[in-house]
Amino acid sequence: MELDPLILSRIQFAFTISFHILFPSFTVGLACWIALLEALWVGTGKGIYRSLSEFWTRIFALSFGLGVVSGIVMSYQFGTNWSRWSDTVGNVLGPLIQYEVVTAFFLEAAFLGIMLFGRDRVPRGIHLMAACLVALGTLLSSFWILSANSWMHTPAGFEIRDGRYFVTDWWQVVFNPSFPYRLAHMVTAMFLTTSFVVAGISAFYLLKRRHFDHAKLGLSMALALITVLAPLQIFLGDEHGLNTLEHQPAKIAAMEGNWEGGPRAPLILFGIPDVEKETNHWEIGIPALSSLILTHDFNGSVPGLKQFPVDERPDPRIVFWTFRLMVAIGFLMLAVAVVHLVLRFRGRLYGSDWFFRVLVGCMPIGFIAILAGWFTTEIGRQPWVVYGHMRTADAVTPSLTMEAALISLLSFVVAYSIIYGAGTYYLIRLLRIGPTHVHDAKQPPEAQRPKRPLSATDPSIEPAE
Repeated sequence: MELDPLILSRIQFAFTISFHILFPSFTVGLACWIALLEALWVGTGKGIYRSLSEFWTRIFALSFGLGVVSGIVMSYQFGTNWSRWSDTVGNVLGPLIQYEVVTAFFLEAAFLGIMLFGRDRVPRGIHLMAACLVALGTLLSSFWILSANSWMHTPAGFEIRDGRYFVTDWWQVVFNPSFPYRLAHMVTAMFLTTSFVVAGISAFYLLKRRHFDHAKLGLSMALALITVLAPLQIFLGDEHGLNTLEHQPAKIAAMEGNWEGGPRAPLILFGIPDVEKETNHWEIGIPALSSLILTHDFNGSVPGLKQFPVDERPDPRIVFWTFRLMVAIGFLMLAVAVVHLVLRFRGRLYGSDWFFRVLVGCMPIGFIAILAGWFTTEIGRQPWVVYGHMRTADAVTPSLTMEAALISLLSFVVAYSIIYGAGTYYLIRLLRIGPTHVHDAKQPPEAQRPKRPLSATDPSIEPAE
């Protein structure tokens, strides 16, 4: 592979977005988790909810800050490395990104201070409201960013005049054909990612016999959410795949590693795609199963890579494996959910150290699945940056030199290694420290009154002056 400004710019964007996506993937679910804990604290007055909320809020603050840094960097790349793309589609995607700033980022920024520093300075209801609005802001941010990204995969509601894209219907732009499926699939993945981190940290504390009450509560709530979301995610992934089959059949062919296509297509479990020979080496497949999954019919016809022009095919060598990694992790999550149910019904959930070790080992699988899914999605879109309309090679900045692109990439690698290395180290330290003591809710004045009359000899009564 020859290094040129296009390849270097793609590597740089992949590098920065891979770092960036890790933090929103965690903080979206974490913000909702904190809002739930705050609601339980306000509703029940049990101090353990407040203590857990304070602990995870510290984690959220650090993760949110790291996510903001990498997000700002990505937006600058639109001008430095992808100016032709920005100039061409700016009328469509510029407002969507601006809506994310105006509605989501401003909402988060406005109430994050109250959430972090206003706990004992504002009424509990106001603090709960701030936590809920921060959580809403993270979800709105996902909404607009995923809408913009989905439009590049399934563009709609636009027309091209003088080489530039102009909006004809904002509803079609925002709610483009792949957006609902991508939004549901991604938000569920974010919640699963957070749930596995909470479950893993709780399991770690139980193994170390520390913070038992906090860990028991966190483990129970996280596993309950995993049990609901893991099978739901498999269903949503199937629906998203069917939508991709309709709008991006070449991507499906690359994901499946299917060169010939046609009816009764096998589900290829293992193989080494060979782009030059247009075949798979060491292929192991299950006959007709790919047709059944994609068309719900053993005799259904599915696309093959040979059906598309060579210069319009995504490279299956990466997509084939990232897709299988994502699916494998999805079924691993389902297995964890099933084991959780068995242990809970047998009354052995909090006494199974082997399961705690499994959960600790599973902490990063949500992040890995999200990265694998995004590599599958974005590499599978190639060679298009706006699917079917604008090629990635036509989107890079014309005047960008290889030297400038290489220096930029290396600078990001060094800076990210330092910043995120330090951030990750501090994050691990916070997780090792764990929750602080439990804050009990104060009783109202009438509840503090003695239940019997006090006598003059009661030692609690001070003598009058």
